[in-house]
Amino acid sequence: MNTHGAISFIQEHGVVLASAKGPVPRLTEVIVNEPIRGSWWAHPKSREIFAVLQAVMDSEDVLVCRLVNGKITLVHRRLWPALVRVAKRFPSRRIAQVHEEHTDSGRHITREVPFPKWVPAKVLVHAKSMSEEEALTALGTWVLRSNKRLEWTR
Repeated sequence: MNTHGAISFIQEHGVVLASAKGPVPRLTEVIVNEPIRGSWWAHPKSREIFAVLQAVMDSEDVLVCRLVNGKITLVHRRLWPALVRVAKRFPSRRIAQVHEEHTDSGRHITREVPFPKWVPAKVLVHAKSMSEEEALTALGTWVLRSNKRLEWTR
């Protein structure tokens, strides 16, 4: 799968985990079209996985955050208004924008842009026009299950 196919998959599903197991699809498994046991870094197609993940995470149409279970989550732009509308349901660290960098020396650097600083003005306007029910429906059933657990972790 190439970058375009991966972004189309994220657009279709709206919310996707990069590689962790959870209540939404895992992009790494879609990239190689098979289940991955253990770390994807050990997979024979790890270079392909890395290249596609990096390109997807650099896309302006994808928010990288820790929305689902605190794991790296990819949210397509079409759901940003819904996410903003129900943002109060999530700890702010879950909806901060995450930027991951791999330096030339091999170090891994993570930077975060706090919510709502990453949110475009048009998205804020659109979010205000949505009802909470519309937003939750758009995000999917996983959010209702997750929110029950979040109530205990705030």
